Amino acid sequence: MSVDLSGARWFKSSRSSANQECVEVAFLDSGMVGMRDSKNPTGAALVLTPTEWDAFTAGVNDGEFDRP
Repeated sequence: MSVDLSGARWFKSSRSSANQECVEVAFLDSGMVGMRDSKNPTGAALVLTPTEWDAFTAGVNDGEFDRP
């Protein structure tokens, strides 16, 4: 699937500092959600369905991705 990200408005978490490297997110007009690495804004981006986004954020909130 190819999604046009040229008009996406990317943002970082309000908890990120200006110099911190992090993930950027864009809520797309199609309802999909884009995610990319702030260090490489012209690189590849993940595009998630709303259901996938909800599962991802639930996993983050539940500590699923915490380091052991």
